[in-house]
Amino acid sequence: MTTPSPLLSRPGAVALALPDGGTGTVAGHYGDPLPEQRRLAEGAGLVDRSDRDVLVVPGADRLTWLHSLTSQHLERLGDATGSEALVLSPHGHVEHHVVLTDLGGTTWGDVEPGTGAALVDFLQRMRFMLRVDPALVTGEWALLSLVGPRGDQVLGAVGWPVPADPYAVAALPGGGWVRRMPAIGDGSAAVVDLLVPRAELSPRADELLAAGATLSGLDAYEALRAEARRPRAGVDSDHRTIPNELEWLRTAVHLEKGCYRGQETVARVHNLGRPPRRLVLLHLDGMSETLPTPGTPVTAGAREVGRVGTVVRHHELGVIALALVKQSVQPGTALHVGEAVAAIDPDDVPQEVDADVAAARNRVRAVRSATINR
Repeated sequence: MTTPSPLLSRPGAVALALPDGGTGTVAGHYGDPLPEQRRLAEGAGLVDRSDRDVLVVPGADRLTWLHSLTSQHLERLGDATGSEALVLSPHGHVEHHVVLTDLGGTTWGDVEPGTGAALVDFLQRMRFMLRVDPALVTGEWALLSLVGPRGDQVLGAVGWPVPADPYAVAALPGGGWVRRMPAIGDGSAAVVDLLVPRAELSPRADELLAAGATLSGLDAYEALRAEARRPRAGVDSDHRTIPNELEWLRTAVHLEKGCYRGQETVARVHNLGRPPRRLVLLHLDGMSETLPTPGTPVTAGAREVGRVGTVVRHHELGVIALALVKQSVQPGTALHVGEAVAAIDPDDVPQEVDADVAAARNRVRAVRSATINR
């Protein structure tokens, strides 16, 4: 999608800043970036995620076909349920992360902005003689997310269904669906995704706002997503990333399923038990007004030991980043991301190693002290 969202015309809206210096088609914030994060953490924030690409796969063979192409067990996926899945390269590297929803004989998928056409092209080439018809429908459908502990109250006030379990789905009156997703932030910010006709994006949003939701920008959502260590394909992953390095091994991979592209790498690394890198949350000193961009190296002295993905200003944690770092990096190691001093969050250290946890806590204290005393 290249057309700006109609919600960008709302008061205070500032277009999302992209890493390449451009601006996105949705709002990064509506004038209050940090308070908007608190609304997601404590209330009910409506986030415009209509920049995500949306695709559909109708047809009688869709589930067995997607089962054979992706990392997830999908052939028995029930109606009104969903899942996450990966499309891998022959060497097991992540090419696409897709959130799937099956409803009424059609499987829907939503993926990272700008990646839908490439995924649909791949799917079209893999059709052969099967009864499937994948298509990109971003121009017709848009995704919103209702985030926060009061989100269910808002849905109830509007009279829309409220799925109880993660990945459970229900049809929306007038078309589209509502889907429960895993919470973000510290685990209290519930997430419900809403797929609505793109032509009705504004009036559907107004219904939710009238019921008590408040508009919050994508920057706020990204901050809580980073806190929850939920990665984004192409931002927190690179061309070398394998599922074992990220939480996708738990949410998007079925380890007892074989015979899909890249499965040999996933199984081999899982059996060995030590992927080359791991995803961690870094605390940065925040001394610079300019945040590092995705792909900036993480260094220990003169040695490059990883790369950052998402980098955000969090309303409680300060500047944080998701980073893929080598397994050899010790918790108390002095790290840098560009000019910024960085430290690994203690929660990302194996808890059975008390000395390592203590070292990580000390490094985080040092980073925060440097920011306070700047």
